[in-house]
Amino acid sequence: MKSVTVLTYGAGNVASVQFALERLGAAVRLTSDPADVIDAERLILPGVGQAGYAMSRLDALGLTDAVRAFPRPLLGVCLGQQLLFADSDEGGGTALLGLIPGRVRRLEPGPSLPVPHMGWSRLEVTQADPLLDGVGDEDWAYFVHGFVCPDGPATLARAEYGGVVPAVVRQANRWG
Repeated sequence: MKSVTVLTYGAGNVASVQFALERLGAAVRLTSDPADVIDAERLILPGVGQAGYAMSRLDALGLTDAVRAFPRPLLGVCLGQQLLFADSDEGGGTALLGLIPGRVRRLEPGPSLPVPHMGWSRLEVTQADPLLDGVGDEDWAYFVHGFVCPDGPATLARAEYGGVVPAVVRQANRWG
């Protein structure tokens, strides 16, 4: 059975992530302790809400440096994906974890493109990756977001919503 550590820091969709992992047969450890992060085999950084608040919670719990130094597989989910990048437009500008280069920007609304983007969009796989095994071009993914990560060398799959929306990213052993 694979062991997965999920960070609990007051800004995450922890229960949803935990139940999904358990349904897949993983042994889940919930933690807000930096020592547990250091010992983790795999780490998930969930997140819902505002980037500045999430970073302040990681800082307050002493998790920021532990996450930055984590050498094994790390997956950022939802806001957790955005936190992997260098900084964000959210809140007038927020420094993030800096694990993947680039700035997270606010989605621009359009006449038929409300923000936040909530709904299904087709994926385009741009790079093969084990995380995407079984996922192909034209498969659907569900999105709920008002900010967008930068499209660049880290992008593994993307969608369209008034422009390119990176859906899956990877830098070394860090995915989002």
